Amino acid sequence: MTTVLKRNPWVIWKDVVFALFIREIRTGFNDKFGLSWAVASPVIFIFVLSFARGLMDGGETHGMPTFAFMAYGMVIIQLFLTMLHACARSVQKNKALFAFRQVQPISSWLAVGLFEFLVKLAVLIVIWALMYFLQIEVQVDDGLMLLANILAVGIMAMSLGLMMTLLHCYIPETEKILGLATRPMFFISGVFFSLQDVPSEYWVFLNWNPVLHAIELSRQATHSNFGAAGVSAAYLWSCSLGSLALALCCYYVSWKQAVSR
Repeated sequence: MTTVLKRNPWVIWKDVVFALFIREIRTGFNDKFGLSWAVASPVIFIFVLSFARGLMDGGETHGMPTFAFMAYGMVIIQLFLTMLHACARSVQKNKALFAFRQVQPISSWLAVGLFEFLVKLAVLIVIWALMYFLQIEVQVDDGLMLLANILAVGIMAMSLGLMMTLLHCYIPETEKILGLATRPMFFISGVFFSLQDVPSEYWVFLNWNPVLHAIELSRQATHSNFGAAGVSAAYLWSCSLGSLALALCCYYVSWKQAVSR
């Protein structure tokens, strides 16, 4: 007589997320370059723009190396955009797997978001290595603050991505609208400038953007003499946790109807 082993639902869910995470690695990067291209591509992009900006303005911006000034901004904006778009496609990408009772949309969303987050952390480490070999000072005065800022941006991107992937089930054109809506983010989030470069009376038009807060606070975390102004960690985390709560509420209410469409 065979015995039936009952597994804890949390253990099952953890195994499903891990399996989807491995599947994301295998299916997303199965060409000749493999997983290394996921890191190399953004590193090359960040390096070229940061190095070019450093040559143009003498190599220092607001008390920190221009290469580092640009690199932190570009890592964080790429983290936000890539996680947002990847999570916005997570349900449609693995919809066939939802025929299995153990696989739920939130598992796919979490696996995709975790993968993109780890890739961007690897990009940041490679950037630090490049700075070291280029003899650019690698300075991190408050590592916990830097990690907290990156985590807040990741949570916010995943939360918005979850809402967008649910909306996409009802309105397929949502993905095109998302691409248009996020395009200006690259230029209004402080990647190429600091809020200190803008007259204070115009800050109200820019500091509604929590990604700008994350970028400025990250520069402050690495170089304490940067002097970030007009930004707030409380505002950043309020946006991050608020979007997460809203996304989970939307998921709880509509995921069954969304997947069945």
